[in-house]
Amino acid sequence: MLQAGARQSAVARELNVHCSVIHRLWNHYQRVQNASRRRVSGRRRITTTADNRYLLQCARRRRTLTARQLVSQLSVAAGRPISRQTVSSRLHEGGLFARRPLVCVPLSPAHVRPLLHWAREHRSWTPEQWGHVLFTDESRFNIQNYSRRPMIWREEGHAIGRQTSPKERPLQRWRVTYLGRDSNERPNRPLRVRWGFRHRCSLSRRNLTPSCEAFYSCNGYRRDIYER
Repeated sequence: MLQAGARQSAVARELNVHCSVIHRLWNHYQRVQNASRRRVSGRRRITTTADNRYLLQCARRRRTLTARQLVSQLSVAAGRPISRQTVSSRLHEGGLFARRPLVCVPLSPAHVRPLLHWAREHRSWTPEQWGHVLFTDESRFNIQNYSRRPMIWREEGHAIGRQTSPKERPLQRWRVTYLGRDSNERPNRPLRVRWGFRHRCSLSRRNLTPSCEAFYSCNGYRRDIYER
């Protein structure tokens, strides 16, 4: 604007700054032919550009590493102590944030409509009718307070992908060891379900989530071990 012949006061009014700012920048541009900001003295960063690049590579290769584990790796590689807050800040500057890993794709409206239709069909059922139904949605449940849920480092908007999903997760597997009712119980009483601990397994293989099925025949319910 100044090169086009505009006055400094008009430029200051247009940019909503003081006239001294425009005057100082114009003098600096005439001296060095560059209007970029000069380097000022301040606190020196403890990490270099190479350190930041190494930190982002480690976080992307192993997304389940915690900030403290990344601190240990970066401190050993750089040869100087680095705080956890510095590591978190550098990861945020690189676009990585701690998020829960996506295990499954969220339900879409096409998935919700059949569920709503099923619920409306069965909303008038009586407690006696529901007493003959055994439900299992294969949901994850915890015996201890600690959920062992891992956190991963990922970019915003990249929730779905091979690298953002956990490959392995410890889980306690349970099975139904008893399903049925005693011979002297009334027929309208609900089924008795007894869970038994089986073993610890990993979700890296398919179909390891506990589930059970109730088989109903004309003779009534069968007492057995249902496991799949």
